[in-house]
Amino acid sequence: MKELMLGNKAVARGLYEAGCCVISSYPGTPSTEITEEAALYEDIYCEWAPNEKVALEVAHGASLGRRRSACAMKHVGLNVAADPLFTISYQGVNAGLVICVADDPGMHSSQNEQDSRHYAQAAKVPMLEPSDSAEARLFAMKAFELSEAFNTPVLLKMCTRVSHSQSVVEPGERTVPAQVPYVKDPTKVMMTANSRNAHVRVEQRTKDLIAYAEDCELNRVEMGDPSLGIITGSTSYQYAREVFGERASILKLGMSYPLPEKLIRDFAAKVDRVIVLEELDPIIENHCKQLGIPVEGKSLFPICGEFSQNLVRSCMGEELPQVMTIPDAIPGRPPVMCAGCPHRGIFYILKKLNCMVYGDIGCYTLGAVAPLNAMDLNVCMGASCSGLHGFNKAMGAEGEKRSVGVIGDSTFIHSGITGITDIAYNMSNSTIIILDNSITGMTGHQQNPTTGKNLRGEPAGKVDLEALCRALGFRRVPVVDPYDLAQVEAVIKEELAAEEPSIIISRRPCVMIKGTIHKAPLKVDQEKCVGCKSCMRIGCPAISVRNGKAVIDTTLCIGCQVCTQMCKLDALVSGEE
Repeated sequence: MKELMLGNKAVARGLYEAGCCVISSYPGTPSTEITEEAALYEDIYCEWAPNEKVALEVAHGASLGRRRSACAMKHVGLNVAADPLFTISYQGVNAGLVICVADDPGMHSSQNEQDSRHYAQAAKVPMLEPSDSAEARLFAMKAFELSEAFNTPVLLKMCTRVSHSQSVVEPGERTVPAQVPYVKDPTKVMMTANSRNAHVRVEQRTKDLIAYAEDCELNRVEMGDPSLGIITGSTSYQYAREVFGERASILKLGMSYPLPEKLIRDFAAKVDRVIVLEELDPIIENHCKQLGIPVEGKSLFPICGEFSQNLVRSCMGEELPQVMTIPDAIPGRPPVMCAGCPHRGIFYILKKLNCMVYGDIGCYTLGAVAPLNAMDLNVCMGASCSGLHGFNKAMGAEGEKRSVGVIGDSTFIHSGITGITDIAYNMSNSTIIILDNSITGMTGHQQNPTTGKNLRGEPAGKVDLEALCRALGFRRVPVVDPYDLAQVEAVIKEELAAEEPSIIISRRPCVMIKGTIHKAPLKVDQEKCVGCKSCMRIGCPAISVRNGKAVIDTTLCIGCQVCTQMCKLDALVSGEE
């Protein structure tokens, strides 16, 4: 029976139908739902790994262990998994191995806008790129076939628009192929002569894959008006089809690496003008130019940002459709931390103390925005720890007495542990604050090794953060309640003044965790409130000022009482009183 299906859900369905048995992933928007949806199938073992490198290594190990396997991550996660990826490309697989990676053009929830097709080229592994949910399901299945036929991992590239949109899918039945026996093979040990011989095999494999790409079902020609030919793929194909319809001929490339040669030359010969329509980098365009085919691409379309139908129309000089507009300017709605977020108090105190704050990746990155403005920079997962160490090695006591790194519990497990190990081993007097909110918050409340539950919410091993930090060499590991501003301020001052490195653990569960019991919303004593706006300094979205008085939105307030510590007039009172 056909059904509307989210792109990520369709990938999970394809993995299921193809007989995938093991999936190890790290959550990252826009890829997260692939693993969450796959976990609903009892026939697939699914797990959250500490990071993407581990996830790929687990999936590869399962492939060697005779089971079709997969992992999923966002584009920056592929950076973390790149180390094993390049060697696995040489080493090959046993049962099929599919690596799902989701790019984020437009950076809706990412710190950069990289194009994962570069990894397919660099690691010399095939990449498939669906343009809708139906293809997401089909390509996930085809990826396993390619993996086993060519003895290679296969990248399945999604993007935000395909991952998070719905289209019609017709599910099929699950088929588990016969297990491939594990056979000891000394040539899989990647060293010296073995690696050199493997590289030769990889180059031949690429030639074989190019031959496959010439007439495979993943690439297709849709002839229309020959005056304009468009070479495209992924979601850009949908824009081309919607904008031009039959007024153009289209070569849709579902296999974005390696790209065919004869197929592209033959298509170009049938049309008068060739346009390459692709988001981000000119991968297809450069390939066409290397083949000697005159094409237009980035001379027409931007290299930055996400495309849309109207962007394509505008760039091609097409008339834009008439749409209803609102003449009034709509005020911006920048993202903010939730009402009662446990991170808010930490950032308020860090701003008050005028600390240099080396940030990290998580919902707490919102500590950088007004009115807190408490974060100086961030780079990537775990960089707050190792980056702060380098900053303090350069600055000396001048930096050590006023700088901190902040990192979430999940991010700390992902890649912060090695950073604090560097601090302890190479002895910078650095202070790291672990923001332990008992969940992986930014990507939608996934479990992690510090929560004591696995992906399915079952009891699991739980990392003891205090014991781990002490085992790595930290003698100072205080724990604070971020709702207690006085305690937070006193502890941060004490640790910055100490003559040795320290870890501060800020522990309070995320207010959005299902089942969390909150206190009654606060109320404003209108007689005591003078409209000084001191309560506004923490940037809580539940507080506003109307007619010169503070107002509490009782639908948002969870009674954390952090704001009461800002009011010297005791105008904010518990709703229970």
